[in-house]
Amino acid sequence: MASLSLEQLEDLQSFLKDWLRHSGRTQSDLRRALRVSSIRMPVLLEELERIHGREGLNGLAERLCGIDLLWQEQEATGDGDDLPDLEASLGQLDLLLEEIRQGGSGSAAN
Repeated sequence: MASLSLEQLEDLQSFLKDWLRHSGRTQSDLRRALRVSSIRMPVLLEELERIHGREGLNGLAERLCGIDLLWQEQEATGDGDDLPDLEASLGQLDLLLEEIRQGGSGSAAN
């Protein structure tokens, strides 16, 4: 699989920051879910780029959706007060999946 372009990595970073903020999660939560050694964004992006390289854009989206589902299940066993934030998070993932279905990259220049 082709690696992500610089623009795609920037878009992914922006998406991750928004997703984490809306879901009430941190880079540390994402680090644990991805099982990487650091919470630094470049390390998180590197792991996501590896997933993309192995499994493509669909695999990357599936992995992020799986993490979101895991977080939802964790919250469901808690107090459940964060449901509006979960809906916002799911909306962001739905937008990502829709972009993938429509052809993905939006920028083929490289």
